[in-house]
Amino acid sequence: MTAEQKTQFTLALKSANYWLIFPIICMSLLSHLSRSYRWKLLLEPLDYYPKIKNVFAVTMVGYLANAAIPRLGEILKCTFLSKYEHIKVDKLVGSILIERTFDLFCFVIFIGITVLIQINKIGGFIKEKITSFGENSGVSFLGKGLTIIGVIMLIYYLLKILVSRYPNSKPILKINNFFKGIGQGFTAIRSLKKRKQFIAHTILIWAMYLLQIYVGFKAMEHTAALDINAACSVLVLASFSMILTPNGIGLFPIFVMQTLILYNIDGAYGKAFGWLIWGVSTCITLIVGFICLLLLPYINKKKNEISTSHTG
Repeated sequence: MTAEQKTQFTLALKSANYWLIFPIICMSLLSHLSRSYRWKLLLEPLDYYPKIKNVFAVTMVGYLANAAIPRLGEILKCTFLSKYEHIKVDKLVGSILIERTFDLFCFVIFIGITVLIQINKIGGFIKEKITSFGENSGVSFLGKGLTIIGVIMLIYYLLKILVSRYPNSKPILKINNFFKGIGQGFTAIRSLKKRKQFIAHTILIWAMYLLQIYVGFKAMEHTAALDINAACSVLVLASFSMILTPNGIGLFPIFVMQTLILYNIDGAYGKAFGWLIWGVSTCITLIVGFICLLLLPYINKKKNEISTSHTG
């Protein structure tokens, strides 16, 4: 940024209405809680009924870990919930795969809606970003999808061959049972009894994401006039930044700035808004995630004591 832009950037952050941060925090926490309930619903067809306090806590710990290392959070979520709720890890992995697949599906729908409602304003820009997203990694979206399917099919047939050749091998049988468990967890959505609740929580999650940005607009003078359509555009591009880097670090404010330029918002003010929203979201992840990490052993203390006494 130029010296003038740096001054604009600083003034924009200093003059922001920080009282509006509180409803943004509430909406963010509500989206995390709703996501926890949705995951809990996915586990019920497998005859697992974990306590929501544990599901929420491990969800936040997962976000905390993902802020540092991508996908580490998914491993920790499964590990902690398995430990405190005695659920098989493979079933948890399967349920997370459902979540991620469903979220991707919702994201694609949301991109489509955003492009349709403002094709002239944002359509070409989103298309450009999607294309560059594939080019940056050297593989197109279709190529990535086919590669993933190919790897899954290869693992499946290799396991099938190994099990038929070595039917009494304990390590091979354990690996086979693990992947069977993932498959059972992944197909649990077929027997999901509370589908309306699952869809309602999904809508609530995305609505909270969208409203956080819209309310955030009102916190800054230069973005206060932006409408819900602009919030849709920012959410789409901000989501891409979260995919590309851990917690969107570095890219989130830039993607937000580039989007807001299309709405005639000066780059310095757009970047200031991006830093404001990213900063609030990251602080929630770090603070609440760390608190949950500390509280998990404490809120499960009685259960562990009972389990130890029974073992003894």
